[in-house]
Amino acid sequence: MATGAEARLAAQMAFLDEADRLKSVLRATTLCDGSRPENSGEHSWHLALYAMVLADQAGPGVSIDRVVRMLILHDLVEIDVGDVPIHSANGQAHGSAEVVAKERAAADRIFGLLPGDLGAEFRALWEEFEAAETPDAVFAKSLDRVQPVMQNLACGGGTWRTYGVTAEQLESRVGVKVARGTPGLWDWVRERTRSYFGS
Repeated sequence: MATGAEARLAAQMAFLDEADRLKSVLRATTLCDGSRPENSGEHSWHLALYAMVLADQAGPGVSIDRVVRMLILHDLVEIDVGDVPIHSANGQAHGSAEVVAKERAAADRIFGLLPGDLGAEFRALWEEFEAAETPDAVFAKSLDRVQPVMQNLACGGGTWRTYGVTAEQLESRVGVKVARGTPGLWDWVRERTRSYFGS
């Protein structure tokens, strides 16, 4: 019969094994060189690096350590739900009631693999990110929105071409959230998108 410590370790390892599946979830966004779609594991790693490198863009009171933790966890639900691009279905799919319900069910299942204390801690960080109300979550969400923009810029438009995105749609779907957490960064990025959108 397994001891409490053995059972805890088995649960931790089961979660880590399941998390590996995130590497198989392909995103709409490509790598910067345009050679292939990035996967959600790569995206999460890249965002954690964004948080560390762009820490000076964070507002007062933001804990970069907490932001990194949120970003590592934020897309684990895509193991069950898949990537829902922000511009898909003319911007209507991402954040829809159906997708939100599926993501919550995925969070129940995936974080439920962990021992109770860790599962509750990680789920709380995921919920905080999704709500985007605390300074940490607002900054994390802004990085999640800006990274695909930078990928698209690097490869000549990427998914903007695929989904027929306009400058106005980029501003309303992405720019508003980036600017909320990193206004100076969005000003810099927006300027670089102008040539693509011809404005």
